[in-house]
Amino acid sequence: MIWIIAKKELTEMLRDGRFRWVSAAVLALLLGAALMGARHYGDVRSQHEMAREGAREHWLGQGEKNPHSAAHYGTYAFKPTMSLSALDPGVDPYVGVSVWLEAHRQNQFEYRPAQDSTAVQRFGQLTAASVMQLLIPLLIILLAFSALAAEREQGTLRQLMSHGIQPGQLATGKALGVAAALGLVLVPAALLGVIALALTGSSELVAADAPRLAMMALAYVVYFAVFVGASLAVSAKAPSSRLALVALLGFWILNGLVAPRLVTDLARAAYPSPSSFEFTTGMQNALANGLDGESPLEERYAQFEREILAEYDADNVQELPVNYGGLRLQKSEEWGDAVFDHFYGQLYSTFEKQNRVRQISSLAAPLLALQSLSMGLAGTDFAQHRDFIDSAETYRRRLVKQMNDDLAFNGAEAGFAYRADAELWASVPDFDYQAPALGWVLGNHGWSAAILLLWLAVAVIAGFRAARTIQPI
Repeated sequence: MIWIIAKKELTEMLRDGRFRWVSAAVLALLLGAALMGARHYGDVRSQHEMAREGAREHWLGQGEKNPHSAAHYGTYAFKPTMSLSALDPGVDPYVGVSVWLEAHRQNQFEYRPAQDSTAVQRFGQLTAASVMQLLIPLLIILLAFSALAAEREQGTLRQLMSHGIQPGQLATGKALGVAAALGLVLVPAALLGVIALALTGSSELVAADAPRLAMMALAYVVYFAVFVGASLAVSAKAPSSRLALVALLGFWILNGLVAPRLVTDLARAAYPSPSSFEFTTGMQNALANGLDGESPLEERYAQFEREILAEYDADNVQELPVNYGGLRLQKSEEWGDAVFDHFYGQLYSTFEKQNRVRQISSLAAPLLALQSLSMGLAGTDFAQHRDFIDSAETYRRRLVKQMNDDLAFNGAEAGFAYRADAELWASVPDFDYQAPALGWVLGNHGWSAAILLLWLAVAVIAGFRAARTIQPI
């Protein structure tokens, strides 16, 4: 009986011209967003690969020079673009795609695509994720708002119940009918999107991201099921189809338009981040005077010189069997690294606390939980961006230390006139970043996954309980 109800519901939807037009529009938007995202991913990936190869060639071909000068010459690290970023770009347009790795400085990321966008583009970027997060729930509401209320208004509910159909069976059949209608929109779009990704990018990378894609698809299915259950619950309880539509549209507006902005402002108010001027000024003061503010750089250098002379039992730096300049430069790097860890650590901790507020606030809006999961699985959330930052910074420190150590232990006689050649540059391995595993991602977004499942349980229970209490007019 459930399947008969589902088939009848699907047939009526397919005969409804409004459904065909709305579904065609949503499908066109979804396909367009997916294809544009796939093309953009392919272009960015090829550009990053060319830039990475160019940076490596420049590093290897810099010629003979002082190793510390080579550390200042530096190189670039480029954040790899994951294939699923074509579906959900997340924070990538706002955090930058590359960073210059050089001595004495932990630089911030450069080339943020959002900086080159117009105000209109920043307000509403069309992506496959935004279509699925906002427009598909709206389509579900338009399909299901009258599913049970109309049966009561038209007098057919009494007839159905007189034939022994239980309210739970009716609600399940209606839900399956709506799900089948959605499948006609989403399945073709999903297949074409995956094909486009494979054609514009690397089929090996797409295959490697298949587990992430499967989990992302599951998260969206749960999200859509929340709206199906909520729509049926409201349709069963509302006095009329019109009131059911008004109530569901109000929920859609709160979920998709009001809650994200409100929660973002709440997180920033609860955990304010410093301004760029405050951050830079504080870090420069700490570099000059230490984290305690009472250790001037020259005093630290003097103490370090006394320690080195005592270690090598020498009266002055000229008697040292090593290049004191190289040791001093490396010590300066270590002091600077401690300052960078402190200030950037505090900044990133603030961002993570803001994200935690957002995750917990998803108890009030399922979209917040889905957005967190979607960005995490696409590899475009802040947690994975920070993982890349940490990897790039670790590489920078190793590169600089290798240059300073070569100056310190191989350039004792020549001093700063010491020159290294291509053999040293080639001994520095190329920067190779590996994205975190799926388990790491899910661990970072456990709260979001749990809250989204909680929303599903509440919506399903509410839908069935409301259907059991529905009474014919």
